[in-house]
Amino acid sequence: MPVYQAPLRDYQFILDEMLHIYQQDALKGFDEIDPDLVDAILQGMADFSTEVMLPLNSVGDLQGCKLVDGKVMTPEGFANAYQQFVDNGWPTLTCDPEFGGQGLPEVVGIFATEMQTATNMAFAMYPGLTHGAYAAIHTHGSDALKQKYLSKLVSGEWTGTMNLTESHAGTDLALLRTKAVPVSEGVFAISGEKIFISSGDHQLTDNIVHLVLARLPDAPEGVKGDISVRRT
Repeated sequence: MPVYQAPLRDYQFILDEMLHIYQQDALKGFDEIDPDLVDAILQGMADFSTEVMLPLNSVGDLQGCKLVDGKVMTPEGFANAYQQFVDNGWPTLTCDPEFGGQGLPEVVGIFATEMQTATNMAFAMYPGLTHGAYAAIHTHGSDALKQKYLSKLVSGEWTGTMNLTESHAGTDLALLRTKAVPVSEGVFAISGEKIFISSGDHQLTDNIVHLVLARLPDAPEGVKGDISVRRT
C-alpha cells in the first residue's frame, strides 16, 4: 500500500519564515490571507491527494487510457476523482476572481500542485494543463477570448491543453509547420499535426480548450498561438 505524508511543516516554514508572505499586504492576493487560512487549504489538499489521488496512481499505471468506440477513456476512478476535485473548488484556487477564481497567491498554489504531482502525476496533468491554458489566455488573450473561455476553465467545467510539439520540432518550436490561415475576423483554418499532447482527449469534461501553436502565412520567425476547442 503506497504511503504519502505531505510536508506541511516544510510548507509552513517556507511561506512564513522564509518568504514572509503574511507581511506582503501590498501585493495582490496577499492581503486577505493568514496562516490559518493557508494551513487549512494545504491540509485540505493533503487530505485529497492522500485519500483520493494516491490510491488511483497504481490504477492509472496498470490500466492507462483506452480508446473505446472512438472515445478516449481515462483509468477507472479518474472521472469520479476529477468531479470531486472540481466540486471542492481546487481548480479555482489561484485564478482571477473576475472569472470565478479565489485569487490566492500563486505560491500557495505551487505547494498544492506539488502534493498532486507527488501522489498521482497522471491525474495531476489534467488540472495542471488546464491551469496552463488559463494562464496563457489570461495573460495574452483578448477580452473576447477571456470572456468566452476563462470562467469554464477556472471552474473545471472545461479542461485545457497546450499543443506545441510536432514530429520534427520538439524543443525547437521555431521549426513548427502547423499553419493558421485567416478565414474571417478572429477565425483561422488550422492545418498541421501535433504529437505528445498531454491530456489531449478524455471523457472527464464535455469540452477541451486546445492552445495550438501555429504559424500565420506572413508570420516572421518565432512562435505564435491559436485556440481550438472540441466544440464551439
